[in-house]
Amino acid sequence: MTSRSFDGEYIARIISKLGFVAVRGSSSRGAVGALLGMRQAVERGAIAAFTIDGPRGPKYVAKPGATLLARATGVPLAAFHIAVERAWVLKTWDSFMIPKPFSRVLVRAARRIAVPSAASDQEMERYQSEMQAALDRTREFAESHVGKVGGPDFPITQHRPIH
Repeated sequence: MTSRSFDGEYIARIISKLGFVAVRGSSSRGAVGALLGMRQAVERGAIAAFTIDGPRGPKYVAKPGATLLARATGVPLAAFHIAVERAWVLKTWDSFMIPKPFSRVLVRAARRIAVPSAASDQEMERYQSEMQAALDRTREFAESHVGKVGGPDFPITQHRPIH
């Protein structure tokens, strides 16, 4: 899911070229329709991804859409962050970044978070907090280690499965 904003259009075009389907919407415009579109896609076996902090931010603060989708579909959440060593940073609310050629990039993913379909509103707040904490941890780790990618501690081929 990506917003209907100007930045969201770039994201939609890029992910479409990579073979993914962009569902357009955000917490402020088209939220219900986009969430339903995401649910249908997930139920058909697609993997869903959100630009999690929404069209207006605050930056790095997750909106509840992913947690709601996880509850509705039974598919667990997997928070991740992509850190870029060198990038052009646009003057947008979210400091949209375009990686510079040959820049190091580190993708860090958290453990999956299962959200039961019968989760109450109070439990949903807890799962939302758990997802936010996972996002914060993955971002902090990726940002502090991106400069080590390709070195002895972070060979380019290093990966560990998400469990």
